[in-house]
Amino acid sequence: MAPVEQDALAVREQLFHERVRECIICALLFASLYILCHFIITHFKKHTDFTAVHDDEDAAVNKIALELCTFTLAVALGAVLLLPFSIISNEVLLSFPQNYYIQWLNGSLIHGLWNLVFLFSNMSLVFLMPFAYFFTESEGFAGSKKGIMARVYETSVVLLLLTLLVLGMVWVASAIVGDDAASRQSLYDLWEYYLPYLYSCISLFGVLLLLLCTPFGLSTMFTVTGKLLVKPRLLEDLDEQLSCTRFEEAAVSRRIRSGKASCWLNLDMEMLQEQFLAIRSKRRKLELRHRASPWQRNLGYPLAMLGLLALTGISVLIVCFHVLELLLDDAAMPRGIQDASLGQVSFSIFGSFGAALQVVLIFYLMVSSVVGFYSSPLFTRLLPERQDTPLTKIIGNCVSLLVLSSALPVFSRTLGITRFDLLGDFGRFNWLGNFYIVFLYNMGFAGLTTLCLVKRVSWAVQAELIRAFGLHKLPLPVTRCRTRSKPS
Repeated sequence: MAPVEQDALAVREQLFHERVRECIICALLFASLYILCHFIITHFKKHTDFTAVHDDEDAAVNKIALELCTFTLAVALGAVLLLPFSIISNEVLLSFPQNYYIQWLNGSLIHGLWNLVFLFSNMSLVFLMPFAYFFTESEGFAGSKKGIMARVYETSVVLLLLTLLVLGMVWVASAIVGDDAASRQSLYDLWEYYLPYLYSCISLFGVLLLLLCTPFGLSTMFTVTGKLLVKPRLLEDLDEQLSCTRFEEAAVSRRIRSGKASCWLNLDMEMLQEQFLAIRSKRRKLELRHRASPWQRNLGYPLAMLGLLALTGISVLIVCFHVLELLLDDAAMPRGIQDASLGQVSFSIFGSFGAALQVVLIFYLMVSSVVGFYSSPLFTRLLPERQDTPLTKIIGNCVSLLVLSSALPVFSRTLGITRFDLLGDFGRFNWLGNFYIVFLYNMGFAGLTTLCLVKRVSWAVQAELIRAFGLHKLPLPVTRCRTRSKPS
């Protein structure tokens, strides 16, 4: 064999081994996410929907739908980790460029992960989740033999009709938007035009949903932090409050017992019971604060609030700086690339510290968006309950989380949180090249977040000052209106 042929064979063999290694790594990563999501869904699912006591067929159908939900939730979690994993990989390759043990961490692997997440996100949103919902609601065609296959046939027919309906709507919308010959020719291309255009609409909806949920979630997190941690109180005696609450609880308890023993006392027992429960809840909160250490009471809550304020303020400052960049430089616009060149330059001007801050901000904004989503009045009913969440609600939660998480890379790049450009098909969205959409989106995020932050912080400071100086115990002024007597 000639030396040239040997070199070509060695190159093909190396490419084969690299491709096999990337497949193994992707499979291991997805298997880990799948197992984690299986435990999460098992923690929330309603066990009566999966027992074979009433109907073996329904239990089997629900288990199949549950596996599809687990797959979708794993894809959503992978979409959340996609951008932080890429940023960390770039910094690791910058710090250890010649290390043999991290040579598997290359641009080809990262690009493959982006493509897989994009593919699985499309597949879950367009096919798997609608199939899971219709599969659980199907009963088989009238006159057909009952069984799982009859449900599969009915679900497939319904899903096919729904697909044709959606594709028809996309065709009409595309024909209205683009009226030139090239646009009409691209209407007949299903894979290269229909699915990217449909997912572009879904991603735009997800990004808008993130824009609405994230500022609301940021303000909600301050309230949640105040409820979970022990808040310090200014100018108050905790021992005195606890003794007064115990005395009040004992007095109400004696009134309840005396009302039960004496039938001549005219007492509203329901009102007393509600009052007793409220006082007992207040007493337990005071005992919890009394048992807390001085470090936990006087240091934990302020540090948590300062951390939330710092992360929120840094996010707003980055977005404001990105707005100025959009006005001065076209390179600040989000764009997509097809080749991930990792390990050459850092994506932050502050080096590894800036990259770590970007990762923290991405996770912080994602958590804030999820908190805001479940705290909004429109989606409060979707909040899962431990061991009591029906399957249809699990499907709704998986779809919602996938829409939010798949839009997170586009959301972070559009706001300028990171400089990491969108890889693969994530950068093919049509609206990413529209300056007015990107500019108004940044301005909307900065304005809404600042408004929610100022409103929440000002109200919290006002409430603490009123409570600290005891003004909340003062009686409200009563204005009496004198009615003039009419002359007779």
